[in-house]
Amino acid sequence: MSQFNTQQYDIERPTGHCAFSSRQLQPGESYYATLVELTPEEMEQLAKTDKTKSALGLKRLDVSAEIWDAGNRPNNLFGYWKTVVPEPNAKKRQFVDDTVLMDMLKKLALTDDADKLAFRYVLALILMRKRLLRYDSSTKQEMEFEDGTTELQEVWTLTPKLNVKKGPMSKWDEDSKLELFDPKLDAEKIEQVTIQLGDILNADF
Repeated sequence: MSQFNTQQYDIERPTGHCAFSSRQLQPGESYYATLVELTPEEMEQLAKTDKTKSALGLKRLDVSAEIWDAGNRPNNLFGYWKTVVPEPNAKKRQFVDDTVLMDMLKKLALTDDADKLAFRYVLALILMRKRLLRYDSSTKQEMEFEDGTTELQEVWTLTPKLNVKKGPMSKWDEDSKLELFDPKLDAEKIEQVTIQLGDILNADF
């Protein structure tokens, strides 16, 4: 059976309060949304209560701008982006920069965890849809997982934009090729991960 027949993906949605001060963040207030990597101990503890929430080994912590600017950072910081608390009943819009998505994709390049590989795959699909990644070719490679099992997987070669901030109009960075394992997720799994990614980033994809 494929290593990618994984459980429900679940990461916390925006918390609405500062992780350091516990203060409620107010509408219109700037803050930093962060993703932190769970320690093995935290993952083990979380799995005892809700295994689905430990699937990706990441959790979200929000930090007020004043606390962040004072130099406070969560431990095991994986990624972050600056955003604003929406007004009540405000129409949902994109709050996360595309550079954040690209940075997350690159940071997960060396992972061999099946859940994170699936997460990375969906990130790549989103960036391809935004025309910030280009599919070039694919090959077959044998991949070894954390549990010692191996499986022949399709690996894509992708080309990113030279300047993601310029969007699709930027030139392709032909000197920076990326490799991506195709976990062969079905449409339901892709939709599931996309929804969870949208929840954690507070964005529509």
